[in-house]
Amino acid sequence: MTEAPDEFQAAVASLRSVPPRPEVTLEPIKAPRRLAPWAFALAAEVTGPEDVPASGRLVLLHDPQGQDGWHGTFRLVVFVRAELDAELATDPFLPDVGWAWLTDALDATGATWTALRGTVTETSSARFGDIAGPVRTDDIELRASWTPTTTDLRPHGEAFSMALSHYAGLPPVGVSVFGQRRTD
Repeated sequence: MTEAPDEFQAAVASLRSVPPRPEVTLEPIKAPRRLAPWAFALAAEVTGPEDVPASGRLVLLHDPQGQDGWHGTFRLVVFVRAELDAELATDPFLPDVGWAWLTDALDATGATWTALRGTVTETSSARFGDIAGPVRTDDIELRASWTPTTTDLRPHGEAFSMALSHYAGLPPVGVSVFGQRRTD
């Protein structure tokens, strides 16, 4: 197999250099192979302040020839899913807020991009019969992609981690929620 291009290796190294929050676990996973000649992927898991699980994936795609719609040779693709409190699930502004968590995180980290697209989906599921688990669950999912304008992807990785933390309901770094005590 041909060695990955230097710019792809540099981009992967910058993503790997992102220090996640203590509540976030990032680990490399098998990347999709059919979307671009070169790909790298990270899986993320986080548990929120009330054990509200959230998970996600960050995928880096690289095609030295570029692809229609990318407006460049790299593409970042994210997926985030989190369970919701039933009361929050009925908020009509939730999709707008979910999208803002991503765009605000990209802005806050100084990430630069073009061709940003995506969806925020709310789902409610009811279980019947012998299916184990809670009777009802509510979830929110973010699916988005964009083209970074530089191969230094650290700000993009930080934005992914920040958005994931918002979806999990974590407070900003350094902020304690009432009722929580610091142990240090």
